[in-house]
Amino acid sequence: MTVHESRSVSPADSGVDFSYFGGAESLWEGRSPRRTEVTAPNVKDDGKTYPGPPQDPSDFLWLMTEEPHRSRRMAIMKAHPEVTKLMGHEPLTKYVVFGVVALQLVIALLLRHTRVLSPLFVLCAYAIGGTANHNLFLAIHEITHNLAFKGVKANKALAVFANLPIGIPYSAAFKRYHIEHHKHLGEDGIDTDLPTRLELLCLNNVLGKVFFATFQILFYALRPGFVRTQTLTTWHILNLLAQLVFDSALVYTFGPRPLLYLLFSSFFAGSLHPLAGHFIAEHYIWDGLQQETYSYYGSLNVLAYNVGYHNEHHDFPSIPWTRLPALRGLAPEFYDTIPSHPSWPMIIVNFIRDPEVGIFARVKRAAKEPAALSKTNTVGKQE
Repeated sequence: MTVHESRSVSPADSGVDFSYFGGAESLWEGRSPRRTEVTAPNVKDDGKTYPGPPQDPSDFLWLMTEEPHRSRRMAIMKAHPEVTKLMGHEPLTKYVVFGVVALQLVIALLLRHTRVLSPLFVLCAYAIGGTANHNLFLAIHEITHNLAFKGVKANKALAVFANLPIGIPYSAAFKRYHIEHHKHLGEDGIDTDLPTRLELLCLNNVLGKVFFATFQILFYALRPGFVRTQTLTTWHILNLLAQLVFDSALVYTFGPRPLLYLLFSSFFAGSLHPLAGHFIAEHYIWDGLQQETYSYYGSLNVLAYNVGYHNEHHDFPSIPWTRLPALRGLAPEFYDTIPSHPSWPMIIVNFIRDPEVGIFARVKRAAKEPAALSKTNTVGKQE
């Protein structure tokens, strides 16, 4: 169903009062009819009409349809063959990574004599460190697609370097899991971005959602290992050794506080932080729509490698962050009619307080050819 078709279904026609669905875009305005918005310049968004009510909160939304990005990618390439000119690596990425890593090291060393739980230490870890380490999370995401250098090994080495201020090695494992997320979006048991059934059963309430939003980073770090283990490779080992040497040298030379600052930064980066709203915004379904990928075009993209352009990214993973706005500008007839989120911070608030969205609000599909897909457990040479 298109956005225009969804506008044709009114609350009166359906017999359901849809004004109870959705959430506010700011804390002070109360509840509004819908939280997503259509950005097309020639489309008047009434902000009220839905194609249907939210799904049953006792289960995920199971679909038989193909994920939407492949078909849209093919349609865009047919309509705009020049889109291929946007593909390729972005030399700027490595300089941003070096700058943010240097910033985190400087702040960590400046705080080496500051009491760990003091207001200054915690504030710096949240405001500066949380923002910087979230930026590094997304740098690793960008590098995972081999978009910083032409060569695969150079990209992997940069990802290991970007991982250092995060304090815990994960870049090598993230690569495989994330590539599977793109290739098998929504497929149960393969896409480890999806919540598990256990999470649905335990966290399907306000307190559970508060816990989930507060400790998002732990769910994303630990869930993949329970759902789908990987075979260790040379890069897993190099990632681990580099991190151990870095952490040990930092503690041995300057004491434990710089490392604690970096670890606090990583926790805050994946917790109740404005940038962390993108974790929920990207693939949770909202407002009764069966739309599984949402974009966000606001100013926080400046700090986040334009990851808010998420429909664009999934459609064309080979286009780097600096050219995603150009992709949207090239094909507005495809992107400006897709509902998008107006705010990352309010996504977290709405996720927690709205009973019509929660852990269950994800699209799942049955895995295709389970026996064959089990072979993708290992990291292939093509990476």
